[in-house]
Order: sequence, then C-alpha cells, then structure tokens
Amino acid sequence: MIFSYFKIAWRNMMKSKVFSCINIFGLAVGLTCCMLITIYLRYELTYDSYQKDVRNMYQIATRFTMSGKSFTMAGVPAPMAKTLVKDFPEVEGATRLVQLALFEDKTLLQYRAAGAPPLSFYEDKGFMTDSNFFQFFTFPFVEGDPATALDAPLTIVISEEVAHKFFGGSPALNKMIHVSSGTNGDGDYRVTGVFRSVDAPSHIVARFFLSFRGGQLEQFMKNQENDFATNNFFDTYLRLRAGAQASSVESKFPAFLDKYAGKDMKAYGLTKVEMLLPVRDIHLRTDVPGNITPPASKTSLYILASIAAFTLLIACINFMNLATARSAKRSSEVGIRKVLGAVKGSLIGQFLGESVLMSVLAFLLAWGLTVTLLPAFSAVTQRHLSFTMPQQLPLLLTFLGLAVVAGLVAGIYPAFYLSSFQPAKVLKGKFSNSLAAISLRKGLVVFQFMISVTLIVSTVVINDQMAYMRNQDLGFNKVSQVVIPLRGSVAKMMTAALEGEFQRISQVVGSGAGAFYPGLANPSDNFLYRDDENPQEAQDTHMNYVDYGYMQALGIKAVAGRIYSKDFPGDTADRIILNESAVKAMGYLSPQAAVGAWIKSDFQGHTYRSQIVGVVKDFHYEDLHALITPYAFKLTGGGSYLIVHARPGAPGPLLASLQAAWHKLDPDEPFEYSFLDDDFQKNYAVEERLSMLIRYFTAMAILISCLGLFGLASFSAEQRVREIGIRKVLGAGIGSVVMMLTKDFLKLVLIAMLIASPLAWFIMHKWLQDFAYQTPISWMVFLITFLSTMAITIATISFHAIRAGLANPVKSLKTE
Repeated sequence: MIFSYFKIAWRNMMKSKVFSCINIFGLAVGLTCCMLITIYLRYELTYDSYQKDVRNMYQIATRFTMSGKSFTMAGVPAPMAKTLVKDFPEVEGATRLVQLALFEDKTLLQYRAAGAPPLSFYEDKGFMTDSNFFQFFTFPFVEGDPATALDAPLTIVISEEVAHKFFGGSPALNKMIHVSSGTNGDGDYRVTGVFRSVDAPSHIVARFFLSFRGGQLEQFMKNQENDFATNNFFDTYLRLRAGAQASSVESKFPAFLDKYAGKDMKAYGLTKVEMLLPVRDIHLRTDVPGNITPPASKTSLYILASIAAFTLLIACINFMNLATARSAKRSSEVGIRKVLGAVKGSLIGQFLGESVLMSVLAFLLAWGLTVTLLPAFSAVTQRHLSFTMPQQLPLLLTFLGLAVVAGLVAGIYPAFYLSSFQPAKVLKGKFSNSLAAISLRKGLVVFQFMISVTLIVSTVVINDQMAYMRNQDLGFNKVSQVVIPLRGSVAKMMTAALEGEFQRISQVVGSGAGAFYPGLANPSDNFLYRDDENPQEAQDTHMNYVDYGYMQALGIKAVAGRIYSKDFPGDTADRIILNESAVKAMGYLSPQAAVGAWIKSDFQGHTYRSQIVGVVKDFHYEDLHALITPYAFKLTGGGSYLIVHARPGAPGPLLASLQAAWHKLDPDEPFEYSFLDDDFQKNYAVEERLSMLIRYFTAMAILISCLGLFGLASFSAEQRVREIGIRKVLGAGIGSVVMMLTKDFLKLVLIAMLIASPLAWFIMHKWLQDFAYQTPISWMVFLITFLSTMAITIATISFHAIRAGLANPVKSLKTE
C-alpha cells in the first residue's frame, strides 16, 4: 500500500514537473537557509560549553556608579582573587587574566637564533595570567605540562600557529622569545608550553599567555595589593565548590566591599556592585560590554532565528498554496477513486505521502546545498562552522524530522480538502475551488509578502545605518592617516627621531604620537574635579597621553584656549586639555570659562593638580555605539602609536618611504601599519556581518516568495484561459489582459505592505537602540520598499500574464 502511494506520488510529480520543481526547490531553499542559520546559532549558543566543570565557573563583573552615572564592566582589582578564596568558603579557587591588548592592539614577539638576524612578528590576542590558569580552562597541550607551564617567572605558552611561525617543525620548549609590550614592558620569556587551538567556540581566543611573574605588571600588582577600589582591569574567574550557589556568594559582596574598599570608594564618591557571570553565558551578556571578546548581539540572534523560521514557513506556504490551487486538476481523479471504493483515509494518506515525498527530496537537496554553501557562509560570519556527519548527526536527523513535519503540515490542508470532494459533483463537472480555499491562498500570499517586506525594510535601515556610521563627521580627520605601532623599547625611544625622518617625506603633512587613537579601546581614566569642589563631585574622564604633534595630525580643534605646542615647553608639567563634554560635566558655564582653571585628581592618598590650557571640540574617540563622554589629554612626549597624516594619493610610495625611514633607525623591528579609517570601521564588524547575512537571506526569502507567486500566476492564467479568449475576441488588448491578471496580486502585496510596515519600523527601532548615534527611519525607506516589492511582483507574474495576453483566442474557444 505504502509503495503504491509513493508510486502514484512519483507519477503525479512527473506529470506536473514545473509545479513539482517549484515546490521542491522552494522548500529546499527554505530548509537550506534554516539549516545554515541553525548551525550558526548553535555555534553562538555553545560558547565555552566544552570547558571542564564549566557549570561551577564564574567571572566577576562590576557595576560602577559615580556622579549619578552607571556603567558595567568585566573586571576587578588585582587583590580580589586571593582574598575571595581566603574569605569565602564557597570559592574553591580563583584565577586572573589581563589582556595585553588592554593598552595596545598587538604585541611584538622576537626570536633570535644563534648567528641569525631576529625573527619578529606582531601578535594580537596575548594575555598575562596566573600559574593556575590552565587548571580552570581547557587548552590541549602538544608540548609541555599545563599544570606547571606558568609556574616559573618569565615563562610563555604559545599556540601551535605561533610556534610554527618562529620554529617551523622544531620543538619550541625552552626556546627564548623576547616580548615587547606596552602593558607589561620588555622581557625574555622561556617557552614552557605549546597548545592546540580548540575548534569549539570560547570567549577566550588566545595566541599566547605570559606568566604574571617576572613582568612589569607583577610589581604594579604588589604595589596595589591593598587597593580594592581602583584598577579594575583584572578579569577574575572563580570556581565554586560543588553545591555552592552563586546567589549566596553575591549576597556577601556588599559586606566584602565595605570591609576592603569602603573607605576608598567613599573618598572617590564611587559605589561598586559585584556580580557573578556564568562562564557559559559570557558570550551573550550584552549588558557587560568590553569583555575579553565582544558579546553576541541578542537582537541579531533573534533576527536571524526569525529569518530561519519565517523562510521555512514561506516555503511551506508555497507548497500549500500551489497544492490547493492545483486541486481542481485532480478533482476528477478523486471522484473516480471514490466511486471505485477509495475511502477518505486512504486519500488523505495518498496526498500526505506525496507531500512527505517532496519534502524528503527537498531535504536531500537542502543537505547538499548546505554542505556546498557552508564554507562561504563561514567566511561571511567569520566563524569556524562545520557540518560533518559524526558531529552534526543529531542536527541532521532533527532537520530530516523537521522536513517530514513541514511536509505533513504543508500537505495537511490539501489532503483533507481534496479528500472531502463529493464524487457526484466532481464527475458532473460542477466542482470549483471554494471561497475558503481562495481566501486561504490570498491570506497566505499576504503573509508571505509581509515577511518579505519586513526583511526588505530591515535591509534598507541597516544599510542606511552603516552608511551613516561610515560618513558621520567624527570630529577629527580619519582619512589618509597611517597608524604605526610602537612596541619595542627602541621604537619608543626613537619616536622623535622617527617623526623627524617622516617630515622629510614629501607626502607627509604631519605626525604625532599618543597612547591611544580614536576607535581603539581606552581603559585609562582619572576622576577629575574642580579645584573648588570635593572628590565626591569627580567626573570619570578618559585620559590620553600624547606629544606635541598628535592633535595637529588628527585635526582636533580647540574651541577655547589652545592645543599643545612646542612654543609652550612648560606644558609637560601640569597642563591638561579637556573636551567640551568634560567641561560641561564639571559645571563650567562655557569652554572659555574653563581655560586657566585648575582641576584635581586623587590617587592612593595623593592629590594632583592640573591647569586647563585648552578645550577641544567633542570628537568620537569611541565608535558610534557610545555617547561622547569626558576626555582629557596630557603631554608626555611619546606614546604607543605614531599617527602619520599623509597627503591624498596612492599609498604605495608613501608606505615604502615610511618603511625605509623606519628600518634606517630600527632595523631589527618589523614595520607594521594600518589605516585609521579602516581601524575605526572594524568596530562595526558585527553590524556589517548582520547586514550581509540579512541581505542574503532576504534575497532567499524573496526568491521563495516569487517561486510561489510564479506558480500561482501560472495557475491563474491557466484557469482563466477561456475568459481571456472571450475578452480578446471582444477587443481587449494585451495591456488590459496583463493588468487583469496582475491587479489581484498587486492588491495582496499592497495589503502586506500596509500590515508589515509598522512591524518592520518597530523591529528596526529596537535594533537602532544599540547605537548612541543613529540614522532616522524616514518615509523614503518605506517608499523604496514599496516600489521594489511592486517591481518584484510585476516581474514575477508578467511572464505568464504576457503569455496569456499573446495567446490565440481561437485555441481556447474552439471547444466552447
């Protein structure tokens, strides 16, 4: 019986090849989109799940409140780790991690073999950590012992990739690597371990680890061993004992802070609230920005999950629409089979079997498409996604079950609808599609295009926001700016000489050095307050330490007073420059009123005074996700980055000249560079990926909708062939016939547009809240969407409409 069902189903599919192909291909595309997005979502939702004992591991985060403003970050002072282990019986152990990227984006590593020139590379994703770090986090070692690798001072553990770059296939253990870091100073480190990168996702993506012991930061930690209020840049992880509750530990934090930090926090006018983040949840905690790796946007994941579900739903709608539309073609078959004794149950089984057969074929096609497209999809998402049979078999079986269920759901209405025909009416030719069936088809078409319209609006709004961020005036000159990192001690000492060499290059307009540059994370801050106020009124202010040419090179303008100049050599002592936001936050009536005033900052019992010599126009030192907040410059004469402002033109000759000047003064360190506008744009990488993904999947959803519309237009033209013949005989032209066939579909699309527009506006309005500066959602967005949707609809159905209008009426009327 079952074999007979599938045999008849196969014959019906071959009889209606176009409709069968539309159904199978449409459902396959929907399943492919759903599978790709599900693989991506599964990756995003399983961060750190492979870590041993991850259920008992937590990261400490801190919520700060000062001067009525609150913000949250992942980090605590250095001494908290060992003190928590000592004071809290629930805490089994603790380990700390500090990003070398805290004050720089890359670190210089050098290896010098005997009698050979140094081999030098800039590496990112470097960390300093405690010796017990590898007892908390799983990094499979291929050389060395993770239990003891960082026990000794000045030791380094590197990844296989870094080991291969330096040593090729030779063993790395006990080799010496010179590390130059703005965060931890310079030192020679002995390789005590090599680890293999794990394919599974983790919020800690590392290229190398340094031991705290022996580095510059160790002495800093010793000096701050009683400071529980400031220097909150140590990522600290706790492992709780079995059965211990995180809520119990959190309830003890207020008393803990009052005991160890209460006096200092009161002096600073600062309050802190500590919280525990489960390690497996860190990647999704968007309320704790600036973690080791940027968190995933939950809104983006919801959007992608909705696209996956709705794309598959559109495909199912297509199947249902085409199946019910074709019901008239099979009415005679149903009538004859009922006369010959077929019962309703067998007919339902037959039609459901056909639906399931097509859905299984669609699944097999989708599987092949997914495997084919996954490498490209991985490149777009910048994730290491895989779909191997052993690893993803449960997921594959889930999708097979989903395909079968989709086939059943999509075919259930046609099955019951077709099996309910009265054979007497059908065989007398009195059957016609019911009003309910026609209304259902129209409702499903409206629903399809509601989804498509929402996706088109989302695509346009996201593209507008990305263009807005690219073209927004940032308050400084980001074009033709070359950023050169200064890592080694030699490079830092030769900054002035480098600038002198660069000034001799004709393409160079100016240059300057600073500790940070716009778009790069800046963790350095001070609590500044007016000379006539108390410390409780202090404003948290980001600090940058620059030389004379830095602000000139970036084109940062003073609105009052002046910027640093060699004409004022005394600026290196106690002079400070603020931005407009800092002046406003401190209560000065105007930038002019602030110039000449003295401000203070307190640190570890000492008070430091500085005189304001200039106020600069607000500029975006962070990306447009964040509001402009108080910012200050101090003159130090150097920095970690050299900014070279160049004349417009081809960068090749300029870079060659800069490299020659660099190697003239420092032949042992590599010349590295980037462009400031590119670096700033990297802050929007997540949004760029989301924009690209939504564009691709919007195109797929529209393709599926158009396939269904194409099939329905074909059926509509076929059903009305005699009507069209009569109209043509009575003088109707091709245009009127085309309009007659298209207007019904255009009405449905217009209804979908009216319903979907408010929904799309709401979704995009919520998404834009992630940006402090955002483009408005203008009426042009909806006009573009309306015109593009109408154009897509007309282009889809025009083929059948024009063909029906050109048909010879004699052929359609000769039997009448």
